[in-house]
Amino acid sequence: MDQRAVVTAGTGGIGLETAMGLAARGLAVTVVGRDAERGASAIERITAVATGTAPRFVAADLASLDQVRALAAQLADEGPLTVLVNNVGAMFAQRQQTVDGIEASFAVNHLSPYLLTELLLDQLRAGGPSRIVNVTSGAIKVAKRTFDAVEPPGGYYGFHWYGRAKLANLAYTLYLAERLRGTGITVFAADPGGAATDMTDGTMTSPEIVSPGLRLLWPLVRRTFERSTAGPASVAARPSVLAATDASLDGKTGLLIGPQAHPVPAFRATTDPKVIDNVLRLSRQLAPLHGGPGVQPT
Repeated sequence: MDQRAVVTAGTGGIGLETAMGLAARGLAVTVVGRDAERGASAIERITAVATGTAPRFVAADLASLDQVRALAAQLADEGPLTVLVNNVGAMFAQRQQTVDGIEASFAVNHLSPYLLTELLLDQLRAGGPSRIVNVTSGAIKVAKRTFDAVEPPGGYYGFHWYGRAKLANLAYTLYLAERLRGTGITVFAADPGGAATDMTDGTMTSPEIVSPGLRLLWPLVRRTFERSTAGPASVAARPSVLAATDASLDGKTGLLIGPQAHPVPAFRATTDPKVIDNVLRLSRQLAPLHGGPGVQPT
């Protein structure tokens, strides 16, 4: 039986390189993205390196929770799953809301992978031993750590809000690893460390994405951004590919794989019980598993 892998936001950048890495290792890869043309181009590149079953593309807008649910239902119907890589990530220069009326950074970077993961746990159990890999970011270090509400107090600053959503997702990732310990599903986070991608090219050139204090230092901040996002996506994908496939991680769980593709300590706030409790409360409230109120994972 084929070992199936799913990579979200897999039609370009780090996600595409991750999908290629998994396909080269023999997994039957499904890439998820919004654009069919980009999907077709991605499939050509993945096919060129695949050593197993041909890859395929599935269209879904992961900013819509209904589309996430529909995607999960489609993937679930296809049977057991060996690897789920939640690679999706988006940063917005201006505050935006999704079709669900939720602030876009939190919805795309946390609620979408949270919901997709929860809805595919049965398939991951059936495909075990299996792995979940959630892609995080060093931006968590400048994020507000309060999750009493979806939006933190104060003004909107895209980089910080992106980091806060990734912080929420990393806290969920480490919680999930403990929750699933002993089930045959292991859970990892991967920090790519940054690369030249559509996201970084499109948003990290504007001082509007950082707080007023950092804007005063914008030339320095911009140079820092430029250095950290100058590398190739193929290198930035290595932590995800290792987390998803490397035999050295067999039997391990709850690890953060850093930009150098080896385990590193997790950011302290991600293990704060208050942070975890508030993230879970918001997640269950805003992204119920079946589209109705009151549905919560155990």
